[in-house]
Parts: sequence; C-alpha cells; structure tokens
Amino acid sequence: MTDIEGAIFDVDGTLLDSMGYWEHLGDEYLLSRQIQPPENLANLLASMTLLEAAEYFKDRYGIRDEAEEMIKDFEKLMAGHYREDIPEKEGVRKVLEDLRERQIPMYIATATQRSMVEAALKRTGLEAYFQGLITCQEAGESKRNPRIYQIARERLGTKKEKTAVFEDAVFAAQTAKKDGFFLVGIYDVWEPRPELLKKTADIYLRTWSEWK
Repeated sequence: MTDIEGAIFDVDGTLLDSMGYWEHLGDEYLLSRQIQPPENLANLLASMTLLEAAEYFKDRYGIRDEAEEMIKDFEKLMAGHYREDIPEKEGVRKVLEDLRERQIPMYIATATQRSMVEAALKRTGLEAYFQGLITCQEAGESKRNPRIYQIARERLGTKKEKTAVFEDAVFAAQTAKKDGFFLVGIYDVWEPRPELLKKTADIYLRTWSEWK
C-alpha cells in the first residue's frame, strides 16, 4: 500500500462501528412507542428503506403518524447516537495516522446525513484526518453509482488507479472497483456477504490491525 496517492473512506461499518445501531433502529423506535418489537424485526426490515419501514409499522402496529413524521423520528434517534455514543472502529485511528504521516490526503464518502457524520467525527476527533466530506445526497446518486467517489477523487486531485476506496458494504465496494479505484475491503459483522467482499477487494482486512 505504499504507492497510493489518496484515500476515500466510507463511514458506517468502516470508520465507525455504527451498523448495529442502524440494524436495531426499528426495535428502538417501537420501544419508544411502548410497543414490544418481535425478535426477528431486524431481519424483517433489513431490505427496507426508511419509508418502507415506516409504512410497515403503520400497517402492522396501527401507528397513526404520517410516514414522513416517523422517518423524522427514526433520524432523531440515530442522530442522538452519532452525537453521543457510536464508537470508531477498533484500530482505525492507527491507519489514519499512518496515512497522514505519509502525507496521503483523505476524503469521506458517505450515504449518511452530513450532520450525523460530522457530529460523530467531531466527538471522536476523527475529523482532523480528512480534507472534506461528501454525501450521497450531495452527489445526487446512491453508492450504486460511482459519482460520489469520482467527486471525492476530484477534490483530492489524485489519479483514480492510485486512489484507494475503503468500504465494508459489498454493493458499494463493487461500484468503486468497477469504476477503476483501488479497493480496500473492510470486514464488518453486519455485512452478510464477507466472502464476496473479499473476492472483490484488492486488499481485504478482517480487522484494521491487519493494515501494513
């Protein structure tokens, strides 16, 4: 990894150990409404968007709030975690220190709301390592499109093939790899297809401590 010129980092599951909070958001929301969630709720909601989850709750539990209001409640719950208790991934700071010592510029590309990410990065102190941040909302595309990585690379001013993208999610990793970036796959317990991520990546790390 001595020849990369720039690095683009995902946040959830890569920099921050946050995916479990998202996985259990449905449970947390129902409990906040004094409704006991079923044991398999996370699995039921896994493939749903926030809007689909809101509609499901309305139909299943008779919640009368509008879906848009429910989504705002979901986001408030998650924003509280980003501000207060989501931790950084174990070992990631040493990697960021190594890249900074080598004067490799770093940028963030995330699907999560800017305000949430900025709150967590400020609280943990990780914000100091990065030149900037771009969200999928700002890029106008999800990570199934490489636009967010392209914008981040343009801002870094580095060659694509010399720019490493760090991702834990298979679909996002495949997007970056297909577009010609150097891909570093990061294991996260909440990614259901780690073997496919390993196969897709140029380098695969089970933990950040494996970084060399």
